[in-house]
Amino acid sequence: MSECTHVAELPRPEPVPHALTCPECEVLGSHPVQLRMCLGCGYVACCDSSPHRHATAHHQETGHPVMRSFEPGETWRWCFVDGSIV
Repeated sequence: MSECTHVAELPRPEPVPHALTCPECEVLGSHPVQLRMCLGCGYVACCDSSPHRHATAHHQETGHPVMRSFEPGETWRWCFVDGSIV
């Protein structure tokens, strides 16, 4: 199994978050379970445990591979392409 190469391709410094919550959930009147932030562009979206799974939808629409937790005190990152924590 090879290591994720997408982390090395991420912009430095990390992008600024576009919002403090999932804007698509706000429009729908839904509440995200947890938030993720795209490390390619700073888009903030709800996790897959949320009803609308906007973080995954963002990856599918843009191809941006890596998101990180946008929850206080959490620093892990997820690569959608490799399906692993990176």
